[in-house]
Amino acid sequence: MTKLIPFAICFLILNGCATNKNLPTATEGFLNGDLLPDAPELAGRGTYHVGVRTLNFVNNGQINILQSKDGIDPLYNRHLQAEVWYPAIKPVAQKELTTYVDYVGSPMDSTRPVAPFTFAGRALRNAAPDVKPVAFPLVIVSHGYPGSRVLLTYLTENLASKGYIVVAIDHTESTHADQQGFTSTLLNRSKDILFILNQVAKAAIPGSNSFLAGLADVNNTALIGYSMGGYGVLNVAGAGYSNQLAGVFSSMAGGSKALQERTIGNAVFNASVDKRIKAVVGFAPWGMQRGVWDAAGLARVEVPVFLVAGNMDDISGYEDGTKAIYKGIIHTDRYLLTYENARHNTAPNPPPAVTLAGGAYQKDYDHYAESSWNERRINNINQHFITAFLGIYLQQKDFGKYLQLPPKANDKPWTGFKPRSATGMELLHATPDK
Repeated sequence: MTKLIPFAICFLILNGCATNKNLPTATEGFLNGDLLPDAPELAGRGTYHVGVRTLNFVNNGQINILQSKDGIDPLYNRHLQAEVWYPAIKPVAQKELTTYVDYVGSPMDSTRPVAPFTFAGRALRNAAPDVKPVAFPLVIVSHGYPGSRVLLTYLTENLASKGYIVVAIDHTESTHADQQGFTSTLLNRSKDILFILNQVAKAAIPGSNSFLAGLADVNNTALIGYSMGGYGVLNVAGAGYSNQLAGVFSSMAGGSKALQERTIGNAVFNASVDKRIKAVVGFAPWGMQRGVWDAAGLARVEVPVFLVAGNMDDISGYEDGTKAIYKGIIHTDRYLLTYENARHNTAPNPPPAVTLAGGAYQKDYDHYAESSWNERRINNINQHFITAFLGIYLQQKDFGKYLQLPPKANDKPWTGFKPRSATGMELLHATPDK
């Protein structure tokens, strides 16, 4: 009975939340992104206070791929929600603390009813932006399948505190709350990212009615994607999908040819490769094992790329997955950070408290947790390396020493890490092939 009581309590809380519009406010403690004693040098927060707002967008006239049949693609208006973190002004009397809402369960699994949960973050909701003479670089974040715009708050808040505008997308039909068929994710990932980039560009024009007016430098943009988000951001950065994938997609989506516009060599795709994008971060990008890219597609990526993976990844693969992508993007400066013995969950926040009892929500715990690593430790290391990478390529900071390291952490000390703390990792670096 002692093992059943915690789950019963969680179940009652979840079901109460599901019918209560006033979800409980999370309390402050050790929050996602806070530093462990052995956190590396660049993991800490920057000098800016952080504000956060939720924005809603509608991309009109998009293909409703879940309803495609006999090669006919109906249209719908695609609603997208985004969370935006930004440097902010914090009134003295207010705490830099907010409550996020996410979901456990799945609408595609009757044994796991969808239910909300809350957790706290270090940002001030709807704070006034800290406007500077020079706009801040833009970072767009794309989650996994399923996922949410608040799946990586440890990183999104951290980057905003360092002088970035960070926009994380809820990809419709791919979130914890509204997960639907996989074809929607395959088609819409890169399209959603490009749409949000263009919407932020409009909002950032000085004199617009948006709080982003004059705040975001969209000509200096980075993309961060996890799993299916990695699938999307690499495509936006120039890695056209293979004709093989387009054929498989057509057989899955009622004969639809819609994905052809995102394939290598397609005129529409070639025209969409956006020069405003200056760097890409891919956490365990999905698809290489399944023929999503061929050599020609990967070779089209020309912006710097930082990849993160576990060498035991059983979702995206490692040797024939993320590492194969690293080897294939030959015309750019690229890095591959590997967590030894880790599987797929090298990107998200730690498992939420509501999953710790297991039971019906064991799959939700598995969605976040790494069996061989402390997730908070992974978060701190990610904060450190992404700060260094984006600092170099978007902010022109002298952070090269944090990336110019001996490949194996176990062999020699790594710059920025406390003594005896850099173990179980590998960092590979390659320059563009001539």
